[in-house]
Amino acid sequence: MTNPAAPAIRPSLFLYALLYGGMTCIAGVLGNKQVDLGPLAVEAGIFAFLQLVVLSSAVAELHGRATANRMVLWGFAPLVMSILLILLVLALPAADEMDPARRDGFHLVLGQSPRLMAGGIVAYGTSQLLNVTIFSALRRGEGRLLWLRAGLASIASQVVDTFLFVTIAFLGVFPIGELMLGQMIAKVVLSIVLVPPLIYLAVGIGRKLDARG
Repeated sequence: MTNPAAPAIRPSLFLYALLYGGMTCIAGVLGNKQVDLGPLAVEAGIFAFLQLVVLSSAVAELHGRATANRMVLWGFAPLVMSILLILLVLALPAADEMDPARRDGFHLVLGQSPRLMAGGIVAYGTSQLLNVTIFSALRRGEGRLLWLRAGLASIASQVVDTFLFVTIAFLGVFPIGELMLGQMIAKVVLSIVLVPPLIYLAVGIGRKLDARG
């Protein structure tokens, strides 16, 4: 008796799932640097998080809300695995030959507190599922108002992401009101500027890949 053929994975879903997993891992590393964008000051992890928003929205548009939600949930696997590997490497003794400046810099950048890690995990899952939910709920036909749906979903998810992360990571450590407001404004502006063109690009590329098989 032959086994039934495994269901085919569409090329766009395969590619975007790979990119999605990579972005979940690199976002926390990039977040260790703050960058100035004219009047805006924002942690650099936002660029990876915006890619997560675009990728999950594109998958929802191309393959449906349920598939996009599964991708978000599977995104916890590389995120948690990367955190565990970082903790392992930090716990291992550095080689005597390692330059002390590099050793100290490595621990400074990657030695995040448990509150920061917990904040990142909670904020990731909540904001990304919210993004897919809002993007899909606003759909009124294939491809219609794609830029608006993606922008609104991104704005809402980034506001929630910032609120959860800053609250979990820093509440009680120092006053968080100014930090939270500044990050929310910066992320809303970036969502308005970057997400609409990127979602058209991602959906367009995905459709071409799937058409070719």
